[in-house]
Amino acid sequence: MGNLQAMFWRQVRYILYLLAIYTLGFGFTPYKTVFLSLILGTSISLLMVWNLTWKIEKFGQAVAARKKVRTLGTLSRLALAALAAVIVLTYPQYFHIVPTVLGLMTSYIVIIIDFFFHKWKNDKLQA
Repeated sequence: MGNLQAMFWRQVRYILYLLAIYTLGFGFTPYKTVFLSLILGTSISLLMVWNLTWKIEKFGQAVAARKKVRTLGTLSRLALAALAAVIVLTYPQYFHIVPTVLGLMTSYIVIIIDFFFHKWKNDKLQA
């Protein structure tokens, strides 16, 4: 599971870079609601990545020990997305729904880009 942890921390670093860029955008542009929505969605997305990594690690340990396998936490990730929607709908003067949804998708986009980057890097090293 060391590879999973390395991948997780690499993705967390990328997401934190994005959050820093969003924070700069919030501070220095007139699009405060857009960047605040991106910050909200991406922060919750980061929690989703952490939750997914933790559940995958527990899943792998259960399979290795031949124990009963539990779910991967889809319901908890859906609840986090619903929490973001409730916050956006409760405070429409501060948040927009579209940037929040884009922020929620950020972790999955980072995972896909990270996968293809490391696949390309490994293929380049093996060639």
